[in-house]
Amino acid sequence: MRLLHTMLRVGNLEESLKFYCDVLGMRLLRQKDYPGGEFTLAFVGYGDESDHTVLELTYNWGKDHYNLGDAYGHIAIGVDDIYATCEAIRSRGGKVTREPGPMKHGSTVIAFVEDPDGYKVELIQLNSRDLSTKPPEAAAVS
Repeated sequence: MRLLHTMLRVGNLEESLKFYCDVLGMRLLRQKDYPGGEFTLAFVGYGDESDHTVLELTYNWGKDHYNLGDAYGHIAIGVDDIYATCEAIRSRGGKVTREPGPMKHGSTVIAFVEDPDGYKVELIQLNSRDLSTKPPEAAAVS
């Protein structure tokens, strides 16, 4: 078995595609309108669906807002340099809601950003370098 995708309902497909593709660097893998059901599906990700888990963005025609509820948490993306990644996201118009730093009660360096619908995206430092003391202004924008 393999996890294939996670589906998020979005209120504005173009804004969501801009965020996930232009701000987070994913690419649009496929998109299709379903007139009979009045919805559009767009699949985005960092690699082909054949060997990567992707996001399915579902736009229900005429629906521009969803209540996120309190059961949903976030999606997570591993990054090589969390400070540079946050600066790049900010420079592309993304909203960083938690600056990079060690997680509460732990040492893993994390940050959070928010998509246009308010969904949280956690960034997790992947490599072994200790960036927990690196000031954000010292990070190069990628």
